[in-house]
Order: sequence, then C-alpha cells, then structure tokens
Amino acid sequence: MSRKRRKKKNTGILILTIFIVAVIIILAVFGIIYGAGKWQKEPHPLKYGEYVSRYSREAGLDEYLVYAFIKTESGFDEKAESYLGARGLMQIMPETFEWIRYRLDEENNPEISFDSMYEAEENIRYGCYLLKYLSDEFGGGLTEIAAAYHAGNGSVSAWLENEEYSENGKLIKIPNPDTAHYVDKISKAYETYCKLYTNDQ
Repeated sequence: MSRKRRKKKNTGILILTIFIVAVIIILAVFGIIYGAGKWQKEPHPLKYGEYVSRYSREAGLDEYLVYAFIKTESGFDEKAESYLGARGLMQIMPETFEWIRYRLDEENNPEISFDSMYEAEENIRYGCYLLKYLSDEFGGGLTEIAAAYHAGNGSVSAWLENEEYSENGKLIKIPNPDTAHYVDKISKAYETYCKLYTNDQ
C-alpha cells in the first residue's frame, strides 16, 4: 500500500510540476510578445492622431502611411528643420509649400505662411495634400510615392520611362542610393505601423 501511495503521490507531484512549468512558459511568451510590442510602439507612436486621422481621411490616404512619413521625416518633432530648409513634421520645403498653397488657393490667406509649417495641423494638412497628389500621379504605389516625396516626381517619372529601372509601370530599381535608402525606411516604418496597430483599431 505504501508503495502505491508513494507512486500516486509522485505522479501527482510530477503533473503539478508540469502544469506549473507550462503556465510559466505561457506567461513568459506572453510577456515577451507584449513587451516587444510595447517596445516597438514607443518609437512608433500615434501622436497628432486627431490631425492625421482627419486629413488622411479627407485625402483618402492610409493613416499609417502618413505616420510612416512623419516618423521618417521628423521623428514627430513639429519644430524640426533640415539643413535644406524643410520644416515641420513632414518636412515641407519652401518651394513645395508655395506650390501647395497655390493649389489650395491660399496665397492670399494672411493666416498661412511658411512659418505655419512649424504647426502640426497645418504641416500635416499640407503633407497629406502632397501625398495624395503623388499617390494619384503614381497609381498609389508606396515605392513610387516615397521616391517622389524624396527625389521629386520629375525624377520618378524619368526613372519609370527607363526600362533599366522600371517594369510594368513600377520601379524595380532606384538609381539614387539616398532615395533608395529613404524608400526602404518609409516601407519599414509603414510595415511596422500596420503590424503594431491594425488589430488595435
């Protein structure tokens, strides 16, 4: 009897141990997944969400695409300014600002000036207009939009006409290394935003 009881006791202890180990493993895996997601969300925030949602929706853009550009261009610093003079969250250049202002018929609006590009709402509004324009011009392709945002739509149009760089109306190679690197950064940021937040909405 004592051997049977001891055997049952040992079996019970073994089952309990296996159960506890399994629970620990599950909690550890959950912690790693949750921790990794939280760690990735910190450098990929949803700041200025009111403006991003409003103007991306008005332009028919994926808001995660807008976030990817803000993340890449300024790191969410609305007062950012490049050595070339680009300003704000989406780094609008002076000549680009003037072109968009003309397109929006805001040339005579005293409340809109290039200094307005330091303001989050106006910068995102202008940036979304530019992304919409490039999206329409290049058929919504992320590679082409990002390349045009960086190198200009004239450069992208020329590359698309060159069979060495394009195929079926899509860029397969970007001859400018800086632009190629920029497109890669935008693509990765966009993929990260989609991965982190798609299931949260």
